[in-house]
Amino acid sequence: MTDFVHDYRLLIADVYEVAGLSRRISEREASGLGTTVARWHVLSTVSEEPLAVPAIARRLGQVRQAVQRVADDLTEAGQLRAEPNPAHRRSPLYAITPEGTRLLERLWDASESRRRAVLDDSGVTPDELRQARDTLRRLSTALSS
Repeated sequence: MTDFVHDYRLLIADVYEVAGLSRRISEREASGLGTTVARWHVLSTVSEEPLAVPAIARRLGQVRQAVQRVADDLTEAGQLRAEPNPAHRRSPLYAITPEGTRLLERLWDASESRRRAVLDDSGVTPDELRQARDTLRRLSTALSS
């Protein structure tokens, strides 16, 4: 095995570890605001643009059925709305509503100081964070094709 491939595998293991740790923190924060991390993640995913459930599931690395249940719950709660999808008649696009935006902003506000403290403690610079994200996005694109 080459060092390059070995380093890739170690990076992926680190990504899983960081994601798991971050998720556990987010679960506590979401619970404190009477919601779930699954709802938080779906709201975050559609906060930029409406997406269909399969696209949300791919972005979150979740199975479509689990995301559909969360999208249905959020729609029933008035935090998402289903819109027609011109690309696929039977798979609506889910858009965040003003109520969903308010909840998402409350979640982000509640987590801001904790995230800032973690970033400060890590010594990671904004440029390093952007570079890491760029690296992960390029790997994600390559893996998707």
